[in-house]
Amino acid sequence: MSPSRDGRSRDPRRPASSGRSGRGSAAKDGRQERPRASGGGEPQRRRTRRSPAGSGPARPGAAARPRGDGGPSGPAPPPRRRFRLVNPQRRIKLSLVMMVVIMLVFAGRLIQIQGIEAERYAAAAEQQRRTTIDIPTTRGAITDINGNPFAMSVESRLVFVDPTEIRADQRGELIGELSERFGLDTDAVAAKVDATPSRYQVIEQNVPPQEWKDLAAHGFQGLGAMVDYKRIYPDETGAADLIGFTNAEGQGAEGLEAVLDTTLAGEAGRQQVDLAASGTQIPMAGGLAKDPVPGKDARLTLDQDVQWHAEQAIAERSEELEADGGSVIVMRPDGEIVAMADYPTYSPQDIDSSTAEERSNGAVAEAFEPGSTNKVITAAGALEEGLTTPDTVYTVPYSIQRYDRTFKDDHFHETERMTLNGIIAKSSNVGTIQVGEQLGKDRLYTYLGKFGIGQPTGLDLPGENAGILTDPDDWWGTQLPSISFGQGLSVNAVQMASVYATVANDGVRVEPHVLAGTVDEDGEFTPAPDAKKERVISKETADELKLMLEAVTGEDGTAEKARIPGYRVAGKTGTANRVDPETGSYKGGGHTSSFVGFAPADDPQLIVQVVLHNPKKEYYAGKAAAPVFTDVMTFALKSLKIDSTGTDAPNIRLMENE
Repeated sequence: MSPSRDGRSRDPRRPASSGRSGRGSAAKDGRQERPRASGGGEPQRRRTRRSPAGSGPARPGAAARPRGDGGPSGPAPPPRRRFRLVNPQRRIKLSLVMMVVIMLVFAGRLIQIQGIEAERYAAAAEQQRRTTIDIPTTRGAITDINGNPFAMSVESRLVFVDPTEIRADQRGELIGELSERFGLDTDAVAAKVDATPSRYQVIEQNVPPQEWKDLAAHGFQGLGAMVDYKRIYPDETGAADLIGFTNAEGQGAEGLEAVLDTTLAGEAGRQQVDLAASGTQIPMAGGLAKDPVPGKDARLTLDQDVQWHAEQAIAERSEELEADGGSVIVMRPDGEIVAMADYPTYSPQDIDSSTAEERSNGAVAEAFEPGSTNKVITAAGALEEGLTTPDTVYTVPYSIQRYDRTFKDDHFHETERMTLNGIIAKSSNVGTIQVGEQLGKDRLYTYLGKFGIGQPTGLDLPGENAGILTDPDDWWGTQLPSISFGQGLSVNAVQMASVYATVANDGVRVEPHVLAGTVDEDGEFTPAPDAKKERVISKETADELKLMLEAVTGEDGTAEKARIPGYRVAGKTGTANRVDPETGSYKGGGHTSSFVGFAPADDPQLIVQVVLHNPKKEYYAGKAAAPVFTDVMTFALKSLKIDSTGTDAPNIRLMENE
């Protein structure tokens, strides 16, 4: 026997207890059995391992190693844990307490939401679910001076479906009806009918009320309509370039529709609508929040009959002479525009089929050299400054040299002694240059500006081209003579019409205008503000110019074709070279043919300006443009019931020996 560590002997024939418990080794009450000695004696006493110092408590976690009865020592068994079962009654009570606390928290929150702050939370929920949308209003009409519409809004319907309300047994019939009635793709309609979770799918806009009524009679569930308005233009090409059109949102896009948009648009109403879960507006829900305010009608100074005739006349002549385009302005002496026709034009009912050039209002957008129509300004300045008189005689050769350029008259003639009357009547470039040199560049520039050249017309129309008039300090040697007879500067048709309206108005220039006033929903008319006025020349000078211009349509003038039986007519031809944009020179650029005049000459009531851009078959103004003037002026005088004065034209001295 080998001695143990405590000095006792251990029987080598019995293995020491391993200290590990096998099956059934644990007591039924959960306590471990104490290890027994190999000899079956009393259980060994559990000893506590002492610290190395021999005193103090045992090391934490250390258990006494069991020893056999005199057997060899073995490894110490691991300590065994003792488990205590929690009292189930306590667990249940704790759970109940926790549940009660949670229920009290929820109950308190519900009391707060549904009781104490119920109104606030209800309002917040309503605000999240409900919103407001604009209710379309009636856009004001654009009419002529007599109330005849150029543009107007008519009531229509916006047809939509609510997919959640559509009955399954009506689906196929509904898709077929909508596709056939509105000419829509069947698959596209089906996609809208089946859209989820949407409750609002637009099928068609601008549906006539009667057509919606016929559709609604089918009784389709989930099909609805909202009141809308459609913009229409009764006279399809009636002043289209001036009137313009609206875009898909009903806002003015071009022309007067854009310029007068604030006046025409009115104020949209407001309606409350509910929001579906998807965020889609449901127009059937909610109520009216604000009544829509209709837009005001814009009453123009135009006369629809004269406008229509002017458009026909310029279109026919442009096509006949193969011109690139043309325009006609009919104006009163006080600046009121009676007609503004342009070619080419377009139909505002079919914008997509038109080009930008066709939609451009050439009457203000197309700048051109005025040619001989500008000579009246040179004569007016010289007369007003007292430098000449209608009967002053000038020696006028066929051509003259100025610096490096030779200026000529349109037709060859021997050197003649012409009066100022004759220079204007026969449209002599050489004679006008002499008058212009009397006036000088600074004073000529001043009178050009007073007559409105080189500055906006005041119409504020989109795309307006104010033309070109350079500062006299920048004029070179030949510019004074060329500008004197209408080359080297550019104008638009309205500007030149305004020049002759100023002469016709006894020398007072009134800014051109096209708006007569507005009409509200009660039919009350409010006149437009008075146009700007400025005296440019005296009445005496204006009267002298009227006689000179009347001589132009006489037997010895350049525009005999501008005569109108029974009326005295005054006017001026203008034939000018066009600059070729590719070369920057006159060569190959073609010509601009124009005529502007007024009638009756001794009591002017109407001014008519005709411009043809690059006519191919005939470009001399007396033959190309003057016939259009006669046509339009004759119609306008009769349509507006303007009588002849019944007076005879006086004899006007054109040559020295007359």
